[in-house]
Amino acid sequence: MSEATTQGVRVSVNAEFDRERSRPLRREWFFRYTITITNQTAEMVQLLSRHWIITHGDGRTEEVRGLGVVGQQPALGPGESFTYTSGANLPTPTGRMEGTYHMAAQSGQLFDVKIAAFTLEEAPTIH
Repeated sequence: MSEATTQGVRVSVNAEFDRERSRPLRREWFFRYTITITNQTAEMVQLLSRHWIITHGDGRTEEVRGLGVVGQQPALGPGESFTYTSGANLPTPTGRMEGTYHMAAQSGQLFDVKIAAFTLEEAPTIH
């Protein structure tokens, strides 16, 4: 789990290995992550875009940019939260993700909110 607060916007992440969607023999490990964004400011904020840095277990990195999250650009009033679940498919059984959300405040201020780094790793198998 990871958590970070930037300019009054808190981002919490919980990641887990998805065994059913993974295919290790094909070098595909799938990870699900659930993110909760909470507006702790006194004004409305809106998520405009995302930027992810994904580091694979072999050290290779890739960047992903796009509008919104899961097809939405949620606007959050003071004290409101937005939770969504998404996923990442990696060619290694471990990895790491971190990034930022580009946000707009009701006042017109644009700012980036940190998504603290979190680990992706295959769950151990019990025999």
